[in-house]
Amino acid sequence: MAAPPDMELSPALSLELLPTDPLLLILSFLDYRDLVSCCYLNRRLNQLSSHDPLWKRHCKKYWLISDEEKSRRNQGWRSIFISTYNDLGRYIQYYATLKKAWDDLEQYLGQWCPRMIGSLKESVKEEELDAVEAQIHCKLPDDYRCSFRIHNGQKLVVPGLMGSMALSNHYRSEDLLDIDTAAGGFQQRLGLKQCLPLTFCIHTGLSQYMALESVEGRNKYEIFYQCPDQMARNPSAIVMFITGTSYLEWFTSYVNKVVTGGYPIIRDQIFRYVHDKDCVATTEDITVSVSTSFLPELSSVHPPHYFFTYRIRIEMSKDALPENACQLESRYWRITNAKGDVEEVQGPGVVGEFPVISPGKVYEYTSCTTFSTTSGYMEGYYTFHCLYNKDRFFNVTIPRFHMVCPTFKVSTA
Repeated sequence: MAAPPDMELSPALSLELLPTDPLLLILSFLDYRDLVSCCYLNRRLNQLSSHDPLWKRHCKKYWLISDEEKSRRNQGWRSIFISTYNDLGRYIQYYATLKKAWDDLEQYLGQWCPRMIGSLKESVKEEELDAVEAQIHCKLPDDYRCSFRIHNGQKLVVPGLMGSMALSNHYRSEDLLDIDTAAGGFQQRLGLKQCLPLTFCIHTGLSQYMALESVEGRNKYEIFYQCPDQMARNPSAIVMFITGTSYLEWFTSYVNKVVTGGYPIIRDQIFRYVHDKDCVATTEDITVSVSTSFLPELSSVHPPHYFFTYRIRIEMSKDALPENACQLESRYWRITNAKGDVEEVQGPGVVGEFPVISPGKVYEYTSCTTFSTTSGYMEGYYTFHCLYNKDRFFNVTIPRFHMVCPTFKVSTA
């Protein structure tokens, strides 16, 4: 049917006729892959996709490039994105997360543990990582490689970047290994086949390992502490205390715990005590809080022996009256394992000391316990006597705190 004579046909809508600003707005919502694809569709889209401000969002999102860094580079956003992609493109799904973790960690260390900054090593090049893969005949996961393109671990020094733990006769501090040292410790022996060490403690020889292949009952890229099975006849029988399912999850979760204050800084070191914010009890002017940590190097699954350390903080309110100053006389513990078995302990002082607490003063100490079950809890009270009224004794509640062994896998050997 012919169109009515009074109706004029409108010209076909053409991309060339559309105004520039709405098109740029549409392009600004595209991911970098789609933006690149637009370059090959036609000349108009090629010109629009090259519009430099479109690439600012991608530089910030994927490479964490700031305006200040752009000014220092004296390049356009598109040019920066392309040059960075040419170098780090294989890591684009990991880079921003790991770079932020490293930046946050460095900023935190600069404020609280400045001497640790000096132990961090500069990044490695792509060919160095390729050489390590050729050396160990195993592929390294991309998130692990990406982290080493930012920082090549740290020097073998104390304190270690990956946290410390100290008891009266035991000390552990784990360094994050550089790529060459890690490759030198690559394992092919039974029980640890195709496992790469990520950390190392100079004092204990303890390492956290990453499985580069799914062998001997491990999942690929799982991270763990090894634990020999002392009841197995086969010396290669290794039980795993699992600490991460991938390098990205393992490293970023640790950094997040550090920079959010989840781990205390003691004597310029990161101590891996975990504090439950609900695990606090106040009696009169005295507050008691507890943090705990599992020690894999002193634990075993076979026989069942799970070793925990706990750190107690006792503090008197700064608003308390001076005459409320008191001294710790004794302690009482009620210790319960996962089977419901109860042990009671009572004795003088704490760790051989009888601390005096006065307004605004804090006393902290570390002790330990073991369970034959994978979990348990402790609670109790301290008995204090007043310094200005020695006939007055009172009990201060120690809140219940739980200790749980991390997930583990029993050896398949």
